[in-house]
Amino acid sequence: MQKVKFLLAMLLALALFTGSAHAAISSTPKDDPNPQSKKFCDAVSTLTGVAISPLLGVSCVGAWQWYQATPEQRPHLPWFTDPVFWGPAMFLVLICFIKDSAGATVLPGVLKKPLDAAETLEHKVSGLVATGAFVPYIASIFQSPDPGHPGAALASLGFATIDLHWLYNALMVPVAMAAFFIVFLASNAINILILLSPFSTVDTCLKLFRTAILGTVVGSSAFGAYSGHPWLGAAWAGLLILISYFIAGWSFRLSHFGLVFIWEFFTGRKNRFHPHPQANRLFLGRKVEKVPTRTYGTLRRNEQGQLVLTYRPWLILPSRTLVLPPGRYEAGCGVFYSEILLVEGESAKTILLLPPRFLGHEAEVATIYQLAGTRDVGLRAAWAWFKSLFSGKTAVT
Repeated sequence: MQKVKFLLAMLLALALFTGSAHAAISSTPKDDPNPQSKKFCDAVSTLTGVAISPLLGVSCVGAWQWYQATPEQRPHLPWFTDPVFWGPAMFLVLICFIKDSAGATVLPGVLKKPLDAAETLEHKVSGLVATGAFVPYIASIFQSPDPGHPGAALASLGFATIDLHWLYNALMVPVAMAAFFIVFLASNAINILILLSPFSTVDTCLKLFRTAILGTVVGSSAFGAYSGHPWLGAAWAGLLILISYFIAGWSFRLSHFGLVFIWEFFTGRKNRFHPHPQANRLFLGRKVEKVPTRTYGTLRRNEQGQLVLTYRPWLILPSRTLVLPPGRYEAGCGVFYSEILLVEGESAKTILLLPPRFLGHEAEVATIYQLAGTRDVGLRAAWAWFKSLFSGKTAVT
């Protein structure tokens, strides 16, 4: 698996490097860049920027193409250039901007977090739509133009398709979609961190970081075009794509973890849920035997009485099994989510994370998996300790 991952990384690096190198060789500060190379660089920067903020990126690209087109050409433009799309899209982006800038001081946290959850859901939906509908259009510049090709109608706009080397034709369209998706995963992971963070200062720092990264993509592309070296923007975008690739697994697990928690917490699924008497889906709470944290799988007891987690990497690859370490396990009762703890003497460490649907069902979980009992964790444990100070009773742990 590691060899396949390394090979894919090298393939992605080769595609980005050859394209950027071709652009660098073809352009000089004195003359206009080679149109083919400039389109390649613009496409790499555009895809990276849109992946960071899909709704903003797609609406800006659509509005710009609509503005450049003549009235006769506009009916032939793609869907995202229609003002009916990018007008409301920009309005939604403006609302999110107001929420993030003024909302931190005007809106209380109890109202701001649901709005952050709605923005996270919008980011995920718009990113998936862009992956399937927007990216193939932008990537189609790497195909040879012909009268029947979708890009031929935009030739007069400067978006004509390009006859590149066979390597581009074979690699760039699928690589473009893969690159967009992994950058989108990294951006979505930042959104999940913002949503899960209980501190407004951390929220602000993460949002500023995301905005700064988007600004560097736009700025490097603009500076490269102005200086006559468009490959500068493509090189920076390529570096961001490679970084996103190497953290793609972490980003995917965090995104899935956040989506499950957001959906179940705000829909109150715990009121409609009962644990399965033999196997239940949950998350790994820490790295165990090289299986990374937040891995999603099914927990059951095997015939030997061991706790076994069955999971699929990326949710779709062949299933694997992980036997959890032996020991005394307890179900931890929390405020926002529950846990399964491995108790070792006076200390206890989190091994599994139970999604919000398990809230209030910790005793059932302890019975199903033959755990030693239950205990309060997190805020509930702190509250029990605080009450014991005034009641004169010892907090039960």
